[in-house]
Amino acid sequence: MADLSIEFCGIKSPNPFWLASAPPTDKAYNVIRAFEAGWGGVVWKTLGEDPPAVNVSSRYSAIYGKNREVIGFNNIELITDRSLEQNLQEIAEVKKAWPDRAIVVSLMLPCEEHYWADILPKVEATGADGIELNFGCPHGMPERGMGAAVGQVPEYVQMVTAWCKKHSKLPVIVKLTPNITDIRKPARAAKEGGADAVSLINTINSITSIDLDRMVALPIVGTASTHGGYCGAAVKPIALNMVAEIARDPETRGLPISGIGGIANWRDAAEFIALGAGCVQVCTAAMLHGFRIVEEMKDGLSRWMDSKGYRTLADFSGKAVPNTTDWKYLDMNYQVIAHIDQNECIQCGRCHVACEDTSHQAIAQIIDQASGARRYEVIDQECVGCNLCEITCPVQNCITMVPQVTGKPYMNWTQDPRNPRAEVKEESTAV
Repeated sequence: MADLSIEFCGIKSPNPFWLASAPPTDKAYNVIRAFEAGWGGVVWKTLGEDPPAVNVSSRYSAIYGKNREVIGFNNIELITDRSLEQNLQEIAEVKKAWPDRAIVVSLMLPCEEHYWADILPKVEATGADGIELNFGCPHGMPERGMGAAVGQVPEYVQMVTAWCKKHSKLPVIVKLTPNITDIRKPARAAKEGGADAVSLINTINSITSIDLDRMVALPIVGTASTHGGYCGAAVKPIALNMVAEIARDPETRGLPISGIGGIANWRDAAEFIALGAGCVQVCTAAMLHGFRIVEEMKDGLSRWMDSKGYRTLADFSGKAVPNTTDWKYLDMNYQVIAHIDQNECIQCGRCHVACEDTSHQAIAQIIDQASGARRYEVIDQECVGCNLCEITCPVQNCITMVPQVTGKPYMNWTQDPRNPRAEVKEESTAV
């Protein structure tokens, strides 16, 4: 049976599933329930200076799919609104009771060294396994010069990280903001400052919707609102991309990564790990479905690893990174063509409408004049292999993309004679 235990930047836990710094990790009661449910670790909700932050009401909003399934989740909650003393006491008690579980403490303080020098020994005294620097909170705290206001300035990231390495012996994980043009720059800065790892992504600036009767965004506080932090399933593609950018950047390659963003099941976790994550953090899914979801996550990941012959997470961690490249290195001569399985087709016509109206007019609608029955067939010579028909088809595996034998060798855009700016031929990085 697969071994799910990990050691992440020196921190051990029985499995890679950690709860992210958020409401689920705000107090001992929650964390104990999480550990009883089987979570491998937690990142305690962000601690700050006293007096503690004051939160507003209400705090959350969402984007829904069919049957009110929450696709995206938005919050305007700040860091802990409980005293530093109370949090530190509870952290110490929980760590003593659960020595085999990872407890990382999230911190956010003003950009003055004495604040960090003062709090770090207090955190160490709890027996916590590490600290996470919250450089990502996009609302409320940036207005005070913290959170994303730090994470968006690589020089600040490096400076504060270096302070923490100077004043603490604990592993330092730097939590990065996605609200930035190039995620590699703060990641490089964190590494330069001595970070033991990075975690990402934090939440994305967002306004989920507008109440058109009251003409105010959600969540509503009195008669007004503000932008919040977006998370949940909708942000997973953004998070995966940013994790991959750091994993394959020559300057940060090998830097441990804790993956965050839209992780709701074992497959999500496996995808982050395949792109280089050493552990994953979960928040929204736990808030929507409770702590017991970790049972299915662990079981599913273990079963999948067994089916693939992976004994430990290290056996497949980062395996997808070499196959992730820049667009210019993709094979221009690779070709796929759509194929419709007529035995599976329900003749709904969605593929035809999508291709006819918005794509390449490569799916013909054939109507039997006698019976009026419809049939849809791909026009091979018109199909460019864009995948739109496969995506719009409501029947899984009815439409597949079939690779074609072109007889042409690998050729990327830097080698393509159609490239008007290919003055210097770059070496291929294809695998």
